[in-house]
Amino acid sequence: MPGSPAPAGLLADGAYESARPGAVALRLTTTHERSGILDGAWWPRSRSLPGELPGLISALTERLGPITRVGLDAAAWDELPTRVTVDGRVVHVDAFPVGDDTALVTRGDQDIFSLLVVPPDTPRETARAAMAEAVRAGNPRQARQILIDAGTDTALRTGPPAAEGTRRQDR
Repeated sequence: MPGSPAPAGLLADGAYESARPGAVALRLTTTHERSGILDGAWWPRSRSLPGELPGLISALTERLGPITRVGLDAAAWDELPTRVTVDGRVVHVDAFPVGDDTALVTRGDQDIFSLLVVPPDTPRETARAAMAEAVRAGNPRQARQILIDAGTDTALRTGPPAAEGTRRQDR
C-alpha cells in the first residue's frame, strides 16, 4: 500500500504512476520481494536524453530517493551524455548493452531497478498496456517480449527517429 511504513532501509510497498500532462510517463512498483523481472516502465516523449532524463530522474528520486546512475543502450538515443545534473545532483549515465527496451537505474550504491522503455512513437493505448504489464506482480517476461506482445515496434531503435525537438503531446 503506497505510503505504508517500511522497515529501515527498504522502500514502502506500492505502485506509482506519473501520467499527468507535462509529467514524465512512468509506472513504478516497489515491493520487498521484487519478484518480477521489471520494477517499472518509462515512456519517453522523444529520443533526446538531455530532454528526457531530468524528468525521469526527478520522478524516480521522488519515489526511490537519490538516483546515482542510469544505464541505457546508446544506440537507441540521439545522444548519450555521460552525466546530467538534476536538482543540483550529478547522475552518471552509462552505456550498457542491456537492450534498447530496458533502462537500469541505480539508487545509492547498489540498489538497481530495471525499467521497460516504451518507444516514444508508440500509440497511447499500446504504451499503457505495455507499462501495465511491466509492473504486474510476478511478471516473468522480459521487456522486449512485453513490447512485442503489446504490439509496439520491438525496440526503440527500430522506430523512425524523432525529429529534433519533436515531443509526444498526446499522453
